[in-house]
Amino acid sequence: MNLEQLKRARLRRGHTQQEAASRLGVTQAYLSMLEKGERRPSSQLARKLMREYEVSPTVLPVSEAPVNATSDDLAHELASLAYPGFAHLRRGAKKVNPATFLLKALASRNLEARVVEGLPWLVFRYPDMDFDWLVPQVRLKNLQNRLGFCVTLARLACQNQALGKPEQELAESKLAKEDSFCRELTEPERRWLVSHRSKEARQWNLLSDLRPGALRYVS
Repeated sequence: MNLEQLKRARLRRGHTQQEAASRLGVTQAYLSMLEKGERRPSSQLARKLMREYEVSPTVLPVSEAPVNATSDDLAHELASLAYPGFAHLRRGAKKVNPATFLLKALASRNLEARVVEGLPWLVFRYPDMDFDWLVPQVRLKNLQNRLGFCVTLARLACQNQALGKPEQELAESKLAKEDSFCRELTEPERRWLVSHRSKEARQWNLLSDLRPGALRYVS
């Protein structure tokens, strides 16, 4: 949780710590400890903070995501994070931390193309996500090439140089083994992607034809 972000949001709304604490249902002393990083909020309180302060879902706690999430689950969670491509699924969708979602999506065995296209957008939309937590997590699961590819596409598409730091960290542990977002490619599909993959995908040893200029909703 970005604690400085919470403090700025409270001040932007013109609330004292006492006023904000009353609205959140906690004591002023506890809110002070939250803002100083001396306490970590529960998931329930983090959601209340997000709603009350109207801040990014990056304030939600991160957690190691379960593997083998369904395509529908991923689509609804991406919709909850305001991805325009799934706007029709947004009603009733429960927000998740973007970093938690990325880990879950990247670990999926066969990721649908419609979800893959939304991953660079997610990095573009939430560049303040907790990369200090996410990068070690993807390294543990050997997913650094997939995340690195998404970060590179987002950086090139929106020229956000702040993404250079996690991109470099991921490049330092890049895997030589060829990978793809779909592990059940047929041999003709694999040959086609080898011939038509983007230079960014080749850079990250991935089989994908996704490229910066083809990303929708990123500008």
